[in-house]
Amino acid sequence: MIHTGRGREAFTLSQTSLNPVSQGSFNFLFKLPKYISLQESLLSSASGFKNYRGILNWCVVMLVLSNARLFLENLLRYGILVDPIQVVSLFLKDPYSWPAACLVIVSNVFILVALYTERKLAMGTFSEKLGLLIHIINLTVILCFPMLTVLMVPSVTPVGGAFALGSYTILFLKLYSYKDVNRWCRERLQVKARGLSRSLSCPSPPSADGAVHVSYPGNLAFKNLYYFVSAPTLCYELNFPRSQSVRMGFLLRRLFEMVGENLFLFRSHILVVFSVVPQWMVPIIQSSMKPLQDMDYSRMIERLLRLAVPNHFLWLIFFYWFFHSSMNFVAELLRFGDREFYRDWWNSESVTYFWQNWNIPVHKWCIRHFYKPLLRKGASKLLSQSAVFFASAFFHEYLVSVPLRMFRLWAFMGMMAQLPLAWFVGRFLRGNYGNAAVWLSLIIGQPIAVLMYVHDYYVINHLEEAADPGAL
Repeated sequence: MIHTGRGREAFTLSQTSLNPVSQGSFNFLFKLPKYISLQESLLSSASGFKNYRGILNWCVVMLVLSNARLFLENLLRYGILVDPIQVVSLFLKDPYSWPAACLVIVSNVFILVALYTERKLAMGTFSEKLGLLIHIINLTVILCFPMLTVLMVPSVTPVGGAFALGSYTILFLKLYSYKDVNRWCRERLQVKARGLSRSLSCPSPPSADGAVHVSYPGNLAFKNLYYFVSAPTLCYELNFPRSQSVRMGFLLRRLFEMVGENLFLFRSHILVVFSVVPQWMVPIIQSSMKPLQDMDYSRMIERLLRLAVPNHFLWLIFFYWFFHSSMNFVAELLRFGDREFYRDWWNSESVTYFWQNWNIPVHKWCIRHFYKPLLRKGASKLLSQSAVFFASAFFHEYLVSVPLRMFRLWAFMGMMAQLPLAWFVGRFLRGNYGNAAVWLSLIIGQPIAVLMYVHDYYVINHLEEAADPGAL
């Protein structure tokens, strides 16, 4: 019973006498909705809210607008600087002379030497010491031969030299792994391990899925070795995981991305690379020569920050083109099953996590053939990690200094600087702060090395122009 009264107008309402519609309206009028409750703001970490897609889109829009302004400003100031003939000259000085391609073809000699040595070791013709000596000589020549060729043959361009040296470096790592795995197989045979007790029968019969699995020494064949050399991995296995078939749609998409067409973000790779470099980066680098000579620190920092954006943009394009498009294309073509070429390095909260996840093939090789063997020999973790960074620093310097025909150790020092940086970030920065520090080191660190190498290369090869202030 609800009693309402106001003088003689007082009356009594029975709630049960209300029809369903009027009863609902009555409850709405007399029961106030609850709009206030205990909850956190969305931007607070305690709220658990993680959908920031709209903010990410806003960042992309702002990035596009800001870079569009820079692009228009560059065109108004310098005009169109892209020259197709100049782009071709980066790869070839003489269209009829391809020294870098010849170097890559000659690398087959070292592959055959490794295979021949392993076959002789399996047959017992070579002793382990003799086989190790041949492998050491073969691997040493793999690094020295292309280096001497690039330094002594003037027709090798810096880009062609970098391509040849990169190919030989990959081959060095692959043949080192090939040597180690076959040695491990021989050691297991010597102790009559059960898992390889049938290995003397060479190829095994087809398995249930139709694939032919081989065991040592049946793997010592041209087909097996050249498949490994062509596969997008650095770690050798007697039997690689294989996909059932080649997906033509996936293969064509990766091919489009490799040659330069992607329907969404990374469009026209080759066009972008060879327009950003001469149109955007070259003017900045040229204008940086005088501040570097005069040691004008304020202008040096300004040029560095201007160079950071296009340099980082090219680095991201290279990552997508190489680690996603190219390696997936080769893997699909060869039906290679292991497609983990990278992990979520962009979420790195420490420098160590970044180096462990941005280049998985190299990381796996370092762990398997360098880091763990050092630990087994009694080295500490810190010493083993430092040795891995030292080896990485050596190859970075090898791939930069030799094609440029000058030795300045900027890449080497940049890699070795990752050790104290990794300690600092791991010790004092956590979460988003650590992730920001990793991104900052990637965006700012690389342009510093680029400016140093370009400055030294410019001074060495264009000393007269660099000495004339009017030329700058």
